Amino acid sequence: MPDSDPFLAAASLEGVPSAVAAARDGIDALLRDRGLRRTTPEDTARSLLLGAAATSRLEGGESDPEVLAGGGGDATARAAVRLSTELLGLVPVWQRAPVQAVARLHALAAGGSVPDDDLGRPTDPAGVARLADLGRRLVAGTDAPGLVVAALVHAEIVDAAAFVSHNGVVARAAERLVLVARGVDPASVTVPEAGHAAEPEGYRGALAAYGRGDTAGVAQWLNYAAAAFTRGAEASPIG
Repeated sequence: MPDSDPFLAAASLEGVPSAVAAARDGIDALLRDRGLRRTTPEDTARSLLLGAAATSRLEGGESDPEVLAGGGGDATARAAVRLSTELLGLVPVWQRAPVQAVARLHALAAGGSVPDDDLGRPTDPAGVARLADLGRRLVAGTDAPGLVVAALVHAEIVDAAAFVSHNGVVARAAERLVLVARGVDPASVTVPEAGHAAEPEGYRGALAAYGRGDTAGVAQWLNYAAAAFTRGAEASPIG
């Protein structure tokens, strides 16, 4: 892909433009064409809780939202809830310093399960370089659709595997941050994590395809992600 804007180059791969447009139409329909539908803080809180349950399920943890809402669940579930409650406060940090926001996401997700010295600190040298490059490209800006940017951020964080643990949890949280920051879902009422948890084998298979590093793998991931975003809109508490 051209170095000038790899996000935009990826957005033009086979099948991606139409898949992303269809997903965006579904999200816009949910939100009644950008702002015509009013949402409440309670809607956002519920979406974040559903997202925490879904991301916990993908990690093999407790996935009942009502259990999580009552403070129950295993360590994986409680970490997902902890992350969800602070997630949207990181949007300003994400917009100016994405790698710093990713580090904070890891500290929230992995607290209590890894040594303190590893919290928020990428340890794999190659992964560190990839996160730094991702951060530079994000700060430089892109004309690619927000859904494409969100999906690529997700896959790149997973594939870089820069942290000792919780890379998938961090990646899904970062994806949601991008959807908010890019204005796709500013109130964060869709549940992209649920879109992925609904098809766990497809999710892992598409990430593995992305990890091959070829354009066909990137296209497979983005086409999969578009379908997942549609499922995430259908899982919204306002749907």
